Amino acid sequence: MKQYINNFCKGSALVAALATMTACSDSFLAQDPLSFYEPTTTYSTEEGLKSAMAMCDQAFKGYILDGNWNNVGLATNYYLTDVGMYAKTDMGGGFQDNFDAKLTPTSGMGTGGDGNYMQRFWNEGYNIVKYANSVLSYVDKVEGLDEATQNAYKGRALFHQSYAYYNLALQFGDIPLVTKLPEVPKQNYTSTSKAAIFQMLQENLEFAIKWVPTKANTPYLGMITKEACLHLLTKVYLVNGEYAKAEQTATDLINNYGLKLMTEPFGVWQPSGNEETWKVTRNVIWDLHRTPNVCHAENKETILPIINSNDQSFIRIQTMRAMFAHWSNSVIRDPHGLAAPGNTIARNNKDYDPTLDWTRAIGRGIALNRTSYHYNKTIWSYDGETDWQDLRHNREVGNWLEMEDIKYNNPKSSCYGQNFQLYATEDYGWNEETGKPIVAKGEILCSDTIRSWYPTPLYQLYILDVPNENNMGATQFHGASDKGANGDWYLFRLAETYLLRAEAKFYQGNASGAAEDVNAVRRRANAKKMYTTVTIGDIMDERARELYLEEFRQAEMVRVSWCLAKSGKPDEWGETYDINTWDKQEGTDLNGGSYWFKRCTRYNVFNQPYGKGSQGNQQFEYKVNKHNLHWPIPNSAITANINGVLRQNYGYDGYDASVAMWTDWKDAVADEDKID
Repeated sequence: MKQYINNFCKGSALVAALATMTACSDSFLAQDPLSFYEPTTTYSTEEGLKSAMAMCDQAFKGYILDGNWNNVGLATNYYLTDVGMYAKTDMGGGFQDNFDAKLTPTSGMGTGGDGNYMQRFWNEGYNIVKYANSVLSYVDKVEGLDEATQNAYKGRALFHQSYAYYNLALQFGDIPLVTKLPEVPKQNYTSTSKAAIFQMLQENLEFAIKWVPTKANTPYLGMITKEACLHLLTKVYLVNGEYAKAEQTATDLINNYGLKLMTEPFGVWQPSGNEETWKVTRNVIWDLHRTPNVCHAENKETILPIINSNDQSFIRIQTMRAMFAHWSNSVIRDPHGLAAPGNTIARNNKDYDPTLDWTRAIGRGIALNRTSYHYNKTIWSYDGETDWQDLRHNREVGNWLEMEDIKYNNPKSSCYGQNFQLYATEDYGWNEETGKPIVAKGEILCSDTIRSWYPTPLYQLYILDVPNENNMGATQFHGASDKGANGDWYLFRLAETYLLRAEAKFYQGNASGAAEDVNAVRRRANAKKMYTTVTIGDIMDERARELYLEEFRQAEMVRVSWCLAKSGKPDEWGETYDINTWDKQEGTDLNGGSYWFKRCTRYNVFNQPYGKGSQGNQQFEYKVNKHNLHWPIPNSAITANINGVLRQNYGYDGYDASVAMWTDWKDAVADEDKID
């Protein structure tokens, strides 16, 4: 039986790695993300290489899972998209609504807390680069390694480096390229074009797939495999316009490595927190997303997992707290006017009712990030009919939860045990002072529908909160809240490979072939409608249905925007994009812009009249600018590069088209040795 990569990391090898990384600490990186120092101890043995490689593998977890009490860092990749939006309406000045006004190189790029993680994705992205470069800088100096072993280390390190740059270039555009550990601090970087960076990624991943062992020949779960390299290479081929190669690579991965879409229940049966309150009928979609099944031996769909269970490096991932509607909020009233009719009640409370234990069933949400109307409603509707058969949108089996499915459980409510309702269905009581009913028929019963009224893909977000399950006095269930819980997560799985192949076929003009791949994912989910042809919008909607909170949604929207501009293929509205201008447009009007901008403004509340209002003393207006396609280069990185000039992204303060950048990645690599 294979061991988890974390088990390897517990030993002395990890201690050695940490010692050699002292000069490259996270805190130093945050202060000066473009300066990297040589580790204090040379990796002179294979054991040292293993230590560095283990740190690379661990870095994935810190990149995506952050351990914040109120936040899930991955949500940052949904705030400026078609399917998500920031929802914590009590954040005052930190409220991330108007990115047009608030997102600048010096502000609005939070490192965590209850805001966003844009700066953190910059810092942690380059942190991954740092660890990968440590391996690449020392692997040739280790004696006794045969060619295959040496190149396997290189290939894994190149995957890590490529994964970081893949996301950094899509999130931040033209960025500094760092491929080695400089002998002394370098502060004269020149930006490298994202197009050049992707050319490098293609060459490096083509090397990796030749040498990195397959999953079957890899000793630890969580280590990089050939399959993971093939999956990432497919994405890179799409960006580079190598559509036939992307299709061929995806087909190879789908057919030749023992992977398959899971179509029947499997692995560990782990129901919702309290079946007396909310029953889940066992089904494949539910089992697929239970964290103990991510790495289960029966799961043939996992390509690359994030290992986060029962180990000393455990990181909290509290999806039920951060992503679920704030259903216990006092902004909700029952039909008789009682505020906070939904309660979090401990099992040892005298008023506890096991049939109304919503806290354990769905968690105590605070709604940091919520889903859009498009995700909640539109993508499940075909020809005027809602598909409740699709297991990803199925209330009957328990995978999907509407607010109206929750029942009032506050003992003070005269509506105790009745289902939540958004509007009063009849008059209730009489207010002598106003001469009106206490609650009037048709009156809305939730004053903040942004934060406290939206449905939940329970199958995707529920995690058994083991520590709180073991505490009879617990009143908040969050997900993988502490050690003892299983917080394993998908980085890559085969369903996405099918959807990537669908894209490759679409760009080559094979829309019917693309439909076959989309249908493979839909058939597994028991979706009602099958396609005979697809648009890029159909593929993107299927990504939303299948990969919510797995993909980096904004980065993937940028990638698809780039692919459309390069391929010349039209979007679902018949519009095409210019490769010279798709990423260089300004304004908030609904004309023009990239495909990313079209989907944000047509499928979400951004820049729409209904996208602004107030809650309490907070005013909000959901806006994005066309230039928000890319996040700004952090000012901290620009000012740290005191002997050189980095390019700022189009539309942000400091943008100057005349600032030079490398357009050939090999020139950028050659320049790394030049220190001013």
